[in-house]
Amino acid sequence: MIQQVVFAIVLLGFSYFIARRIGPISKGIQLGKQTPLTGDSSARWKNVLLIAFGQKKMFKRLVPAVLHFFIYAGFLIINLEVLEFIIDGLAGTHRFFAPFLGSIYPVLMNVFEFLAVAVLLSCVFFLIRRNVLKIPRFWSAEMTSWPRLDANTILVVEIVLMLAILTMNATDQLLQSRDAHYTATGSLFFSSFLMPVFENLETGSLIVIERFAWWFHIVGILGFALYVTYSKHLHIFMAFPNTYYARLEPKGQIHNMPVVTQEVKSMLGLAEASTPTEPGRFGAKDVNDLARINLIAAFACTECGRCTSECPANLTGKKLSPRKIMMDTRDRVEEVMKNDGKLDDGKSLLGDYITKEEINACTSCNACVEACPVMINPLDIILELRRYVAMEESGSPASWNSMFQNIETNFAPWKFSPSDRFNWAKD
Repeated sequence: MIQQVVFAIVLLGFSYFIARRIGPISKGIQLGKQTPLTGDSSARWKNVLLIAFGQKKMFKRLVPAVLHFFIYAGFLIINLEVLEFIIDGLAGTHRFFAPFLGSIYPVLMNVFEFLAVAVLLSCVFFLIRRNVLKIPRFWSAEMTSWPRLDANTILVVEIVLMLAILTMNATDQLLQSRDAHYTATGSLFFSSFLMPVFENLETGSLIVIERFAWWFHIVGILGFALYVTYSKHLHIFMAFPNTYYARLEPKGQIHNMPVVTQEVKSMLGLAEASTPTEPGRFGAKDVNDLARINLIAAFACTECGRCTSECPANLTGKKLSPRKIMMDTRDRVEEVMKNDGKLDDGKSLLGDYITKEEINACTSCNACVEACPVMINPLDIILELRRYVAMEESGSPASWNSMFQNIETNFAPWKFSPSDRFNWAKD
């Protein structure tokens, strides 16, 4: 009974702190502007199933995709076993589902163990890629000590949690032959290789090790769930809403500002004149000027760097990194929420986090959008920041301003009359 009470307290404690963390994240996303959702909902659910759940875009790079799939599948399927942990912890039972599932139970447990070993080996491989092979996209300028530590911490924790499962199952199998309290599970292939390590221990020592591994795993899972709310691994959950709300239009299609569109149509006689409305701010200076989907995307960013590794501006030595754009946006939201959601701290996303040099380097080619495995769109944020610079500050480069003026007066980027446009073809 004491163990059940302790377990309930631990479960409620972690649930409380997780809920407290979810609240500020939700409020941070609500800082953004709500935009109308367009397009077919069935297409959106298709994106969720194929891209977020099915990891479709990950498979553009086969080896890391397969290994990531093992970790992802392991996360989903092994956590089904956590349900049994919770029932056992609250009810004081041991392997609650074993009597009900009969011969199916050892089959499921062997599947879980296979995935645990696959997750373990995949995490080891990813640690080697990051820290020994030092893949360039994991060591670019924005990948400071915290992002690198965050990624390594999660990989190490996952390895330790998988070892805890195998240790628990190995000692449990030994105890099944010594203590009637332990429900028979049948032979478990992978954990059986660890049994020789423990078989000479006394029954009391085996019980201590088995219980310690059990507690370590369930507390580790709960701790992981809390930690990811502070980590880039929040994408485990945020990838799903991000792919649902992601744009369905062709990537090259840029959204016009409704106020400007209405004004142009009115001037051309294509729309009825309407009472002028206050346009508000053109573009975005801070996170409250962005759309909510932009802020969802910031929390969904996996920091994998595929966007930056495909960015032509970055590849030619420019300071622009689409990954940094998303990381900076998330960091700004976090800072605003520490200030109780107030934006009066003398800082802004543009200038204090993202520089004009970065956004001006963007070619609007959408390579970053195409590369992202969870349909994040850094270009949306870049364009909104550039709109603010151009329309509110008149701070675009001089050559850009000349081009804007030519388009306004001559309907083309070049400084000659529209009537002379085809003079080159006369002869």
